[in-house]
Amino acid sequence: MKKTIAPLFQKDITELDDFISDFNFSGKQFGEDSRNTIKLFDLNGTTVNIKAFKTPIIINRLIYGFIRKSKAQRSFEFANRLFSLGIKSPTPIAYYEFSNFGFFGKSYYISKHLNCDLTFRELTKDLNYPDHEIILRAFTRFTYDLHQKGVNFLDHSPGNTLIKKNENGSYSFFLVDLNRMTFHQNMSFHIRMKNLCRLTYKVEMVKIMSNEYATISGESEDLIFRTLSIEGNLNLTNIRTLNEEKEKLSELKKERRKVKCRHGFLFHAIYGYFHFSICRVK
Repeated sequence: MKKTIAPLFQKDITELDDFISDFNFSGKQFGEDSRNTIKLFDLNGTTVNIKAFKTPIIINRLIYGFIRKSKAQRSFEFANRLFSLGIKSPTPIAYYEFSNFGFFGKSYYISKHLNCDLTFRELTKDLNYPDHEIILRAFTRFTYDLHQKGVNFLDHSPGNTLIKKNENGSYSFFLVDLNRMTFHQNMSFHIRMKNLCRLTYKVEMVKIMSNEYATISGESEDLIFRTLSIEGNLNLTNIRTLNEEKEKLSELKKERRKVKCRHGFLFHAIYGYFHFSICRVK
């Protein structure tokens, strides 16, 4: 067995070990997941959430045994990395792994359980949800912050962001299901839009998200909306309409590149002028 426990929970090792060894026979089932099992346990008055990952197929048992980090380990490490970046997720407590003669078996990720008010999915189901636009715009700013910090959350889907309303009326966002994530120095516009497009197919929501993302990023709102529409196959069932949208998107991207080139040329021209002037003075 391999396990790693966060420093704050070292005192609870015995209880955590018992939760894992008795996992199949104790704990309270939470949610429905066809692949993995999630249960809740009481840890000295604190509710903890334990996710048991499904035993992988034989080839992946070898890969996880010798080459790749397990989903539980990645969840634990990514949660800690998010915290270091100021991004919220339920507090990571520990992860456990079990192997047999090099063949990887079960793995478990333990975190504090977070009681949320809603997930992003509720927004996609009910456009009249209280504070719908306020939450959607706040969520878009949250996603922009992820992108600015180089976080590409590959499972950025409606059920994987928990939302809590704060006492002052604002909203906080917490990422869950963390095992698929990449980190970048700088995220390209294409990667950002690819990450954002999976959240909803509803035009009304995409328009608001495009407007908010454009406002804080300085990008073209039209370019963002059209990119999300193409990437997310947003009501573009008509082939002619789809082709027209792709052509327009291509034109907008070319214009975006031209603007960046002009800005780059202007910067180098100004830099060259001052450099030449300084050299002459010397």
